[in-house]
Amino acid sequence: MAFETPVPERSSAAPEVNPALHPVRQVWTTPVRRPRAAAVGLAIVGIVVAGAALLLVLVYLSTFLGPGALLICLALALVPLSVILLAVRWIDRWEPEPRPALWFALLWGAGVSVVSALVFDLGVKLALAATGAAATGDGADFLTGVIQAPIVEETAKGAGILLLFWAMRRRFDGPVDGVVYAATIAAGFAFSENIQYFGVAMIEGGAGTLGFTFLVRGVLSPFAHVMFTACTGIAFGLATRRRAGGAVGIVLLGLVCAIALHALWNGAFYLLVGDTGLISYYLLVQVPLFTTAVVVVVLLRRQEERITKHCLMEYAAAGWFSAAEVEMLATPQGRRQARGWAARQSRDRRTGMHDFITDATRLAFARQRMLNGSAGNVDRADEAELLALVQHDRAALVGAAGPVR
Repeated sequence: MAFETPVPERSSAAPEVNPALHPVRQVWTTPVRRPRAAAVGLAIVGIVVAGAALLLVLVYLSTFLGPGALLICLALALVPLSVILLAVRWIDRWEPEPRPALWFALLWGAGVSVVSALVFDLGVKLALAATGAAATGDGADFLTGVIQAPIVEETAKGAGILLLFWAMRRRFDGPVDGVVYAATIAAGFAFSENIQYFGVAMIEGGAGTLGFTFLVRGVLSPFAHVMFTACTGIAFGLATRRRAGGAVGIVLLGLVCAIALHALWNGAFYLLVGDTGLISYYLLVQVPLFTTAVVVVVLLRRQEERITKHCLMEYAAAGWFSAAEVEMLATPQGRRQARGWAARQSRDRRTGMHDFITDATRLAFARQRMLNGSAGNVDRADEAELLALVQHDRAALVGAAGPVR
């Protein structure tokens, strides 16, 4: 089965035995949650650079839209952006990604990816003009929209995923993480692109054309870019479970799929004539594709749940968790009940429950990477750090405010 959780052999990578259950001498140090200096520096630099690129995009758009039209179109573009980000939040709930990484992804899509596409397009036009072969007419528009745009835009968005894959390799656990980052980057790109499309529609056709454009881009197809770029994101997620050579091939295949879906979407608007043809294409091609994408994401989410339970059960066998704790930490129903209980407790216990769930999930995925042989920087020291955090979380949860009721 495509989404069946692999059951790895435990021989050389069995969990360490819980010292609390065995007479092993140890020196206990309370773990401290602090981000690594290098990671903080990378996050700050990345967010500043990507934010500056977004500012350039907004300045560029304001040059031909004007400040008033820009604000109107920006407000309209926030509607589909909010819908996408809510969907991303649901996908990311099981093992949430760091907020700075998500901010970088959003700004990369809205800023750097758009600037890359604009610069490349300008370069092509200047090169053609220099050779006296400036492209005009329907043929040039087709080449730009169906060939150039999908290749350049998906490559630019994929570059953002690559940077996150490199910078977050200790937290980039699989296909769901790839979908989350890809969808966030695509949401940012669509946000800036929608501002341009809405502005042009308002200038050329007034409120009526603007309303129709908003219906097509903001209501009927807000997830189009997400669906394209998700192919690249899933490929990066699968690459975390492969050796270097095979990983490159998987990523390239994902990028090709993203480009092909993008070209298919853009090509329909050039090849199909009339509203009837476009509506038929949308219902017969895009709706099934989107439905398939939703099913894939749901199956990947369930796979995350199975991985979490399987790995925590191994730690339970070594004494780090009880069976009841595994059920609470590794099942949706158990988490809902745990969070519901914590919501009625003190602030310390609410924080303790959140940290207990988060750190246990990170531990499960760290172990999965170790068993896949793709851990990279996730070694025994990282596992020990997460195990110490889990013990600290449990102590804070049950010991901070008397007995649990």
